[in-house]
Amino acid sequence: MSARKRLLLAAIALGLLALLIAALMVGVYAATQLVPEDYLQALQADPSRQAAGSDRMLEKATALASELEKEGPWSAIFTAEEINGWLAVDLVENHPDALPSGISDPRVVVRPEQLILFCRYERRDFESVLSLSVDAYVAEPNVVAFRICKARAGMLPLPLSDVLEELTKTAQRMNLRIRWRQTEGDPVALITLPPRRDEDGKQVQVTELRLGDGKIYLAGSTSEQ
Repeated sequence: MSARKRLLLAAIALGLLALLIAALMVGVYAATQLVPEDYLQALQADPSRQAAGSDRMLEKATALASELEKEGPWSAIFTAEEINGWLAVDLVENHPDALPSGISDPRVVVRPEQLILFCRYERRDFESVLSLSVDAYVAEPNVVAFRICKARAGMLPLPLSDVLEELTKTAQRMNLRIRWRQTEGDPVALITLPPRRDEDGKQVQVTELRLGDGKIYLAGSTSEQ
């Protein structure tokens, strides 16, 4: 084969490779722009129902705070509708600076053994919907376990190493002790809640966190020390 023909074939091969890379990059970008149906439904909730859910969330949180001050067992149930109502209304109106820069419109979906956290992410020229799927439970009193199952930008999987690093940094900023272990190949964050004592010296312990169909169940006890 002549040198001229070899150069021509090499040029054709490089051209095809460039086209394949361009197509791949377009496909990757398109995947990051897909919005999960669960997130769309949460965003499109009726504003009046969001406001009612936010009110119920605040009422339950206030009632729980009161229960924590009494000696004995306590429990509470928060629904996804109430949490999302609070995220859509009270968080926006009264805590506008609570979210990190570039993050907006957080929402949750709750299923048995699965909590999916959604949010919009915008930084420079890139925008996507981020989602994090976890299982959450109490590993031991006042130690909450978060089993990290999936992290995505749109429909594109994200490297879990980046997610774990950010979770570790966030826990450290909040002065929370965090440890890591693995369960069937999934990373599990063990976060120790600081012992909470009220003015009378009572100690609060969280002993149960359970994910149900659209509900989060919390339970624990307050005791004299």
